[in-house]
Amino acid sequence: MKYMLIMRVTDEALAASQEIPFEQVIEAMGQYNESMMKAGVLLAGEGLADASEGFVVDFSSEEALVTDGPYGETKELFNGFWIIEVSSREEAAQWARRAPLGTGSFLEVRRVTEAEDFPADNEWIEKEAGWREELAQRSQG
Repeated sequence: MKYMLIMRVTDEALAASQEIPFEQVIEAMGQYNESMMKAGVLLAGEGLADASEGFVVDFSSEEALVTDGPYGETKELFNGFWIIEVSSREEAAQWARRAPLGTGSFLEVRRVTEAEDFPADNEWIEKEAGWREELAQRSQG
């Protein structure tokens, strides 16, 4: 099973993180990532640029509206993610608990849907399987 660990922080946690030397943060994250690599569970992981560099596309009206960031409350934004492949929900929780995050930070952990979650005889599900294969070949080339 694949799970996405979505990193979120409060304003207080963000302020506290500014007090920690950046090199120390990188080392802690690097050690965490390395432990997941060695265990063979890490599929992907990225940090995200500040929300002020992003934008939101709002589909609540007839024409989609693009609004520059920052947007929303800090706790509503996510700052990075990991995608892991583990044998159970419990194992995903164990890895999430090990994340080097401080007070006021939290991880939202969500199972990534798989092809088996959808009807196999659907044209678009069949196409998506082909797209995944094509993407895998691209990443190897």
